Amino acid sequence: MKYTLLNTTEGRLLLSGIFLSLLLIIFIGFTGITEIQTAKILALVFFAHTFGGRAAGIGLCIINGFGAFSTIAYNFYIEVLIVCFTYSGFVLSTTNYLKIQWLKKLMDRLSQKALTQKEKIKPLGWIGIFFFVMAPLPVTGPVVGSIIGYMLRLSLFRNFSATFLGTFSAIIIWFYCFDFLEQRYHMIQYLFGAIVIIVLIPYFKKIKKFIFNHTDTKKNE
Repeated sequence: MKYTLLNTTEGRLLLSGIFLSLLLIIFIGFTGITEIQTAKILALVFFAHTFGGRAAGIGLCIINGFGAFSTIAYNFYIEVLIVCFTYSGFVLSTTNYLKIQWLKKLMDRLSQKALTQKEKIKPLGWIGIFFFVMAPLPVTGPVVGSIIGYMLRLSLFRNFSATFLGTFSAIIIWFYCFDFLEQRYHMIQYLFGAIVIIVLIPYFKKIKKFIFNHTDTKKNE
């Protein structure tokens, strides 16, 4: 199975994601030797971007004084890393190379999101993927965009060129919009707070249930 997996494009893409992850860990680790605070921020930006989206990652970079190049490059790197894992995970699980239950459930959810947008993007092809990924909406982004590209049977080059150009453009737009608001109105902290709230809204019921269950457990003790 390992031999077969490594001889697929998606298997090699998965290895690329692992390699990029190791490079990031090493980079943050070496940064931590000389600048522990910067290393903490880099790690925090990674988690903010991964779970809160590109706006959260970019906003956190700006709040902490990162410049244009470092903010754009780092957040783009994170998006490439995420796509390597999600795209390869989706293809390998749907083609039964990887039979992992939790992965299949996660990819099924992504598949449903992609299917709801597929027919709208299909007539536009490459340019449709590009604008879909670039659009600052909750259901858009490189993860779902690359999966739609796979469903539309775009070649890997066409799919990823549209996906990565779209997300690179979006990161640049987000950065300069946030930077303008910060320089002119000093309101990036409020925007970042709003982004955090928006990200947490879908999980509000779960958070509430966890808090109340935890409180009830303590009372029973």
